[in-house]
Amino acid sequence: MGLQCGIVGLPNVGKSTLFNALTSAGALAANYPFATKDPNLGVITVPDNRLQELSDLVNPQRVVPTTVDILDIAGLIKGASKGEGLGNQFLANIREVDAILHVVRCFDDDNVVHVDGSVDPIRDKEVVDTELVLKDLETMEKRLDRLKKQSKTGDKEILREIELSEQILVHMADGKTARSFIVDDETAAFVKNSQILTGKPVLYVCNVNEASVHTGNHHTAKFKEFVAPENAEVLIICAGIEAEITELPEEDRAGFFEEMGLKEPGTYSITRAAYRLLNLITYFTAGEKEVRAWTIRKGTKAPGAAGVIHSDFEKGFIRAEVIHYHDYIQYKTEAAAKSAGKMATEGKEYVVQDGDVMHFLFNV
Repeated sequence: MGLQCGIVGLPNVGKSTLFNALTSAGALAANYPFATKDPNLGVITVPDNRLQELSDLVNPQRVVPTTVDILDIAGLIKGASKGEGLGNQFLANIREVDAILHVVRCFDDDNVVHVDGSVDPIRDKEVVDTELVLKDLETMEKRLDRLKKQSKTGDKEILREIELSEQILVHMADGKTARSFIVDDETAAFVKNSQILTGKPVLYVCNVNEASVHTGNHHTAKFKEFVAPENAEVLIICAGIEAEITELPEEDRAGFFEEMGLKEPGTYSITRAAYRLLNLITYFTAGEKEVRAWTIRKGTKAPGAAGVIHSDFEKGFIRAEVIHYHDYIQYKTEAAAKSAGKMATEGKEYVVQDGDVMHFLFNV
């Protein structure tokens, strides 16, 4: 799959604290191993109760969850689009990721200096957006030049692309992101194909202090109102609490949550949101050797889903046997689900649904 989320934000907003909490939260989810591939690339486990419920029924030798790669991108400073600071590195990193987790600081603390001297999450978001929009304007201008050279053939598609490129340039010249240019399937496809930074889906993470973790505060209220037109999800989290959780011994964690009035670590809701943001769903394979969650893009057909396990499964795909998750839980075994008529045999055109328990037949 190789899909990645990148964490962005200004320096001192709690970005790295959150990254560390996310990557070690993998270990929280029932001691799954987690890994940091290099200093700023981590693998996070996607918490999924269904996996546990299936393994309780099947009792396999091992349980394998699904994961998302997360990249901690260097803190951004003004002028990044012109290569200031680690600007070039920052922009190259953002280009590589499929979705963005944008952390903004929504807490007052005199001990943690803010780069701009005061706490204002809206301004912080705009600093990051401005740098990305400036880079996108540059990218789109080059692209428009190329398209104009190709337009001499009179190709209708190229002419339409020129039209859209000119419109988005006007849109972004106002400081607006490419995301807010999307109004239908055509503009969505255009933004995606343009490979521009502000076109990537975004999730906002408001980092608050302990007192505001349940209800937010005046900073988060203003911020939510400001980003409302973007249709982006906004999560409230306290990176400090998350960091504390990861340092506690396993047996003390549940008590700590109760004390805080939390159901689970905030990192879990971030991971699930990242998964949705990347347009991913999960299907399961369940046998005595292992119960495993597999990641696919929404809309993937059965052969493509089989290919995630092994390319031979896709090449030699014959059919898939499918039991919907709820039926599996209700009938408790594959055999019982089958005799109740709840196992379907699906061919190459079947679009896999989130939670399907699947078995593939193939020949190579």
